[in-house]
Amino acid sequence: MNAPRKAVFVPYNARTILNKHKRPDTWFWTRYTAYPYIGCQHGCHFCYCREQKYAPYDDIDDFPYIIKVKQNAPALLHKALSKLPRDVVAVGDYQPAERKFEISRRMLEVCLDLRFPVFLLERSPLVLRDLDLLQEINKVAHVSVLFSIIHTSISPHADRISRIERLAPPPEQRFAAMRRLTDSGITCGVSLMPILPGLCDTRENISAVIQHTRDHGGRFILAAPLTLADQQKAYFMRYLQQNEPALYPAYQDMYPDQSYAPASASWLKTARLVRGICQQHGLPDRMPRPILPGEKRALNKKAVEYLANQLYTMELEQVPDQRMWTYRKAAWSIEDTQQDIGLIYRRMGRKGLESIQHVGPTFARQLETLICVIMENNDHIQEEPAQSH
Repeated sequence: MNAPRKAVFVPYNARTILNKHKRPDTWFWTRYTAYPYIGCQHGCHFCYCREQKYAPYDDIDDFPYIIKVKQNAPALLHKALSKLPRDVVAVGDYQPAERKFEISRRMLEVCLDLRFPVFLLERSPLVLRDLDLLQEINKVAHVSVLFSIIHTSISPHADRISRIERLAPPPEQRFAAMRRLTDSGITCGVSLMPILPGLCDTRENISAVIQHTRDHGGRFILAAPLTLADQQKAYFMRYLQQNEPALYPAYQDMYPDQSYAPASASWLKTARLVRGICQQHGLPDRMPRPILPGEKRALNKKAVEYLANQLYTMELEQVPDQRMWTYRKAAWSIEDTQQDIGLIYRRMGRKGLESIQHVGPTFARQLETLICVIMENNDHIQEEPAQSH
C-alpha cells in the first residue's frame, strides 16, 4: 500500500503580486487581488483554481501537493498598493501552508499600514489567528470575510460532499469562525459556490446553509454554479467517473465539450430557489458594497451597487441582453464619474444626472429617487446590507 503523499513547499520570489481591475468586481466589490500561494492543500476536487491560468502544473494532480510560496509577496504588495488609490483588495489564503509561512498575515499588515480595505474568501477557521489585525483594519477601513460553505453536517449527501472537498475543514468549524468574526464587528457572509448539481442543489441543503449563515451572524449569501474549464474540467470529470459514476452522465449532458457553465435554465431555477429561501430568512443574496470612512464618492458607490443588484434580478428574470446592457453601461459611467453624484444633483438637479454618459432621463429619475432616499436616511455613511430588488 502506497504511503499518503505529503505536500512539498517551493518558496520563490514572484515578479508581481497584484492584479488590478479597471472597475471593482460587482460580486465581491474588489478592485485588486493578491494571493500568496499557487496550489492549495485543501485540494477540493471542483476547485476552479485548477484551471491552467491559475495552476500552471505539468501534472494537475500536483495541485494539492506542490505548493508554490511567493515569499516576497508582502514587499511586492506594499510597493504596488502605495502607488494606487484606496479600494478593496482581496488578499490572503489560509490553507495549512499559512501556519508555516505566515505570508497572509504579513500581507494584512501591509493593508493596515496603507489603510486599504480587505476582502477574504476562505474555507478555514485559521483566519481567526489574525483576528487582531482584521479588527485594526476594520477600524480604519473595512473588512469583509466570505466563507466558502456549500453544505452542512445535516445536509443530504453531506458525506459525499465532504469527500469532494477533501482536506477542507468541516463546515461547522467555518460557521463557528464566522460567529467569532461577526461578534468582533467583521462583516461576514457565505459563498454558496459552487452549487454542485445532484448534491448541493436540494432545497434541504440550501435551506440548511442559509439558516446556519443567519444563525451565525452572516449578513448575506452569494450563490453561483460550478464552472469547468480546460484541465480542471478533465480532472473533475475523471473524479466523477471514478467516484460518482451515477452522476457522471448527467454532468456530461450539462457540460458538453465547449461548455464552461451549465445551461442557464437549470442554473436560474437554482438561483431563484436560493433567492426565495434567502428572503424567508431575511438575508440578501447579494453582497453589500463597503463604504470607507469619509468616502467622498459614497453616493456613486451606492448607486452602482443598486444597479448591480438590479442587473442580477434581471438575469434571474431572463430580461433581454440589450436592456441589461443599458444598465451595465450606466453603472460603468457612474463608477467612472469622479465627482460626487449628490453634488451634481444639488447643483444641477436631474438634468445634471442626465448629463452623465449612458444615464439619460430614465436612469436619472431612478438616481434622483435613490439619492433623495440615501441622503434623507444619511445612508451614505453607513454600511447596510444590499437588498433584493
